[in-house]
Amino acid sequence: MLGKEKLQRINELAKKSKSEGLSLKEQQEQKNLRTEYIKNVRKSFSNQLKSVKIVDEEGNDVTPEKLKQEKKKDNNNGWIH
Repeated sequence: MLGKEKLQRINELAKKSKSEGLSLKEQQEQKNLRTEYIKNVRKSFSNQLKSVKIVDEEGNDVTPEKLKQEKKKDNNNGWIH
């Protein structure tokens, strides 16, 4: 997860970009921070999705097989859900 400092820096660079522009070094820093941020968001979303269990009105587990396979794969890699 990104720390507060990195999120603050992302916001600082965005604000500076709009008001006065960024140097090439700052543009690269912004790109790297945004890439890291997106990667963390996707990983977090993926982990949340893997914890979902779908149950129909009758109480039957109707979780898609692909999702069940991903859960098993993570459990085999030492993840606990």
